[in-house]
Amino acid sequence: MDIFWYIPTHGDSRYLGAEEGARAANFDYIQQIGIAADSLGYHGVLIPTGRSCEDPWIVAASLINSTKRLRFLVALRPGLTQPALAARMTATLDRLSEGRLLINLVAGGDAQELAGDGVFLDHAERYAVSEEFVRVWEALLRASRSGEAVDYEGRHFRLSGGRLLFPPFQSPRPPLYFGGSSDAAHDLAARAVDTYLTWGEPPSAVGEKFADIKARAAHCGRNLRLGVRLHVIVRPTEKEAWDAAESLISRLDDRMIENAQATFSKMDSIGQQRMISLRKSNGRSRDDLEVSPNLWTGVGLTRGGAGTALVGDPDQIEARIREYEALGADSFVLSGYPHLEEAYRFAELMFPRLGIDGHGVLPGEKITGPFGSVAVTPASSSPSAAA
Repeated sequence: MDIFWYIPTHGDSRYLGAEEGARAANFDYIQQIGIAADSLGYHGVLIPTGRSCEDPWIVAASLINSTKRLRFLVALRPGLTQPALAARMTATLDRLSEGRLLINLVAGGDAQELAGDGVFLDHAERYAVSEEFVRVWEALLRASRSGEAVDYEGRHFRLSGGRLLFPPFQSPRPPLYFGGSSDAAHDLAARAVDTYLTWGEPPSAVGEKFADIKARAAHCGRNLRLGVRLHVIVRPTEKEAWDAAESLISRLDDRMIENAQATFSKMDSIGQQRMISLRKSNGRSRDDLEVSPNLWTGVGLTRGGAGTALVGDPDQIEARIREYEALGADSFVLSGYPHLEEAYRFAELMFPRLGIDGHGVLPGEKITGPFGSVAVTPASSSPSAAA
């Protein structure tokens, strides 16, 4: 099981929709989260994309020297760049990080944001461009090992004598992740990517998605890995977890929620529409927002994209993760507010249960204590002067 954490390059918070407890996405804070995820033993970190975020490629590059094992799941946006340049960027970052690069293909789902970036394509066109983009990008990366030139002429891209002089560290290319809920997205996943990610939905809905993806991939003679993108609120007791969930949305008012939901409803992302449809009503009680055991839609009241969280004690969180695992998921991309503290909390409470071997202890080394207090041994009841 691969457990990823999240770098909030748009800023972090203790309360959704409030400046109280908010944290700027400066380099010091981003680096703290990266180092924490690395030292705790997370497989990697998702670095988001969009005009509200810092550039994911530059953020990933900035974290190479301060981390040792951490992988960077970095967004690749067809339409915003040419595949030849993207292949060069991919090879460079993969080499400099010594194989720690993972690629997250993002077709985009907000027409207004895309227009602001100079992309005027409808939903179907974006996926057609994305598939052709991947074809050229991958051809360049594969050919870089033999030194061959790549010629390509398609509907959206044309390449004559394309050549990549320096190959990526990973062969033939870094793994490609992707998420989408439409038929076009599922077709693209089946034909072109390595790992399919879905936002957190009830297990029955996720099972249907996974079954469809696996069937389409099998038809193409391929076998994909599967994963789930979720927020998580885990505490020693169930009550503490739900209290933390309520606290997270305690500063929201009805106007904030209505404005956010109106914005989300204009997006042509099928995944975003599925997130909206999960809410049972316009209320904010646990009964309104818990759409499946321990699956809570409170984050999606004002946050676009992944809007669900697993909420509960360690037994409950493990049970829900195991349900997704039984459906075929072996990758989990998680996050929590604030991201620094919650990275530690999830690792401490859940890694032993999930069989994740953190990197905090060297082989053969045992953690000794006590920590945070004065050590008193049977031989002496008084602390030493050095303490």
